Amino acid sequence: MANRQQDNGNGGRRVTVRDGASHVLLDDVAKQIIEQLQEDGRRPYATIGKAVGLSEAAVRQRVQRLLDAGVMQIVAVTDPLQLGFPRQAMIGLRTNGDLEAVADRLAELEEVDYVVITAGSFDLLTEVVCRNDDHLLEILQRLRAVEGVLSTEAFVYLKLRKQTYSWGTA
Repeated sequence: MANRQQDNGNGGRRVTVRDGASHVLLDDVAKQIIEQLQEDGRRPYATIGKAVGLSEAAVRQRVQRLLDAGVMQIVAVTDPLQLGFPRQAMIGLRTNGDLEAVADRLAELEEVDYVVITAGSFDLLTEVVCRNDDHLLEILQRLRAVEGVLSTEAFVYLKLRKQTYSWGTA
């Protein structure tokens, strides 16, 4: 299958590549808008417009199109430590059966921040936030009880050295 491109109206083109996957190619202005919002998600559209050479209305339209296309989200990022969750861990899981069904069941757990299907030693990785070690143990027991989970291995975070949300526009 050849690459196909179509204008998506948000300062970029949606491209379908050989494997049938689709992604958005952003123009330089769309990337600059995203970078402005990555620095401060509450930055006024007028300020962004001055930085990228567009009117406030044009920035508002482009941001809405980027949101509608699923290219980005504007969210508040919380600090688990400040919210009473000092224990965080990445948990590797080995599974059997329907991998996506297991991933969906794990995603339903409130303490699970994200679930990703992987290649390598683990079938899935999950990140959890916990009140303490007892809470982590309780979560591990609940994860192990999920149908299709064969084993788990927890990687407890001791110190977070870097966490960034500024990728994707270079």
